[in-house]
Amino acid sequence: MNLPYTNIIDLIPQKHPFVMIDQLDFSDDSTTVCSFRVKEDNIFTVNHTFREAGMIENIAQTAAARVGYIAMQQQQPVPVGFIGAIKNLEILDLPHTGDVLRTEVKIINQVFDVTIISGAVFCNERQLAHCEMKIVIQPEKKTGTENLN
Repeated sequence: MNLPYTNIIDLIPQKHPFVMIDQLDFSDDSTTVCSFRVKEDNIFTVNHTFREAGMIENIAQTAAARVGYIAMQQQQPVPVGFIGAIKNLEILDLPHTGDVLRTEVKIINQVFDVTIISGAVFCNERQLAHCEMKIVIQPEKKTGTENLN
């Protein structure tokens, strides 16, 4: 799969209208970068301003895109994850309709199905937000038929 990757719905469990990233720009063992253009019809855009909840979800979906990218490379289904905790959140400014966000997630620690990430959102190289997140990947549900072969 070549980057940038624009079929973002392939990489994340979220669907429209709850998609807060447009493309995966970069991903390696420790860092993932996504971009997103703020649109007026976004559910987190109020009076031409992309609100705090959208910024948090943008960071979380960048982390999800990393996991989805790895799963696709391994020809596995994209797992579902959720935010387990947010720490040291700081919103420095809010972007507006038409702004393009660049969101960078770095892996701090990963143990089993829990990943601690550091996330930051930028617009025109100016940092708008940053935080640490604990992302928990939901274990794949067993169907009960795994041992029947």
